[in-house]
Amino acid sequence: MGRRRHPLRCCVHRGITPEPPAGPAYCRIMSISAVVWDVDDTLFDYTRADRIGMGLHLAAEGLLEAYESVEQAIARWRAVTGAQWARFSAGEVDFQGQRRDRVRVFLGQELTDAEADAWFQRYIAHYETAWALFPDVLPALDALAASHRHAVLSNSSIHVQDRKLRVLGVHDRFEVILCAAELGVSKPEAGAFLAACDALELAPHQVAYVGDHPEIDGRGAAEAGLLSVWIDREGGVHAQVPTPAGPRRIASLAELPAILGADTRFGAPSTFG
Repeated sequence: MGRRRHPLRCCVHRGITPEPPAGPAYCRIMSISAVVWDVDDTLFDYTRADRIGMGLHLAAEGLLEAYESVEQAIARWRAVTGAQWARFSAGEVDFQGQRRDRVRVFLGQELTDAEADAWFQRYIAHYETAWALFPDVLPALDALAASHRHAVLSNSSIHVQDRKLRVLGVHDRFEVILCAAELGVSKPEAGAFLAACDALELAPHQVAYVGDHPEIDGRGAAEAGLLSVWIDREGGVHAQVPTPAGPRRIASLAELPAILGADTRFGAPSTFG
């Protein structure tokens, strides 16, 4: 296509804001030029890799005997992870700090930074053995390769996601890779989504965002003015979460090309059942 690629570009948001409807003409079919993707549990099966990796790690560390089951131990790890990730998203701690605090809280020990880092890296070694894309990812990327530009917006760090995408073999599919740790703003804040639009030099209504979380990804992208697509593979994991207004809901990325090929965001039938 002749487009210059910027796989590691980390932009500064220059103030693109969603444009409100401007009369009947705005209800025409809008052309989506680019797709911005979440990574963990959207492209990459994070939940499975974390479950396998942490199970192996806790067994190797001799920590499983403190729990009734592997599932109980992993559930506690995920609860700790969620709490510390929320602190990172709120700007209370940096990316490396939330990793260290996850270890300290989980173990209930006052570890030094070096000790916490070493424990986490031992976990990472097991976690990486289970890295895999979801089966529907490559077919979807292939189907959209000629028609749409592609970028990544993650609430992680560029160091983590850049390497992950390389290992998974899809790094070169994306022009832009943006992460909250470097941007200084996290999803669901509008500034994160608008930074991705800015990096692509597109208005929000020209960009679709695909993510797995109904609020952080789904509602956040919709409120920022993007075409929001919520990938809900598990269908019920978020059963207690009210359906957010705005996003299209899909169960597989195989449904995505049809949505992008006939997008009538202001007046199309809802894809929610």
